[in-house]
Amino acid sequence: MPALNVEFSDRELEDLRRIAKERGISMKTLVRQAAAADIARHRALQEGAEAFRTFFTAHADEFAAAFPEDEPSARGTGRVV
Repeated sequence: MPALNVEFSDRELEDLRRIAKERGISMKTLVRQAAAADIARHRALQEGAEAFRTFFTAHADEFAAAFPEDEPSARGTGRVV
């Protein structure tokens, strides 16, 4: 399995040791869990953003009709809304 060496400050290392001890797990497991959670969160955000883009694109005309003042053509006309 590939490995990765990561440097931490003394304070970070101290915090990692304390948290791992509190949870009853090794530091290696703690760091792996934290990385896996961040990867999952990142993927979920990407998927959510893509779902929003798809939804918005499919309903762009409805949004334009409901919020005409937010349309690019309404901007820069010098009028105050």
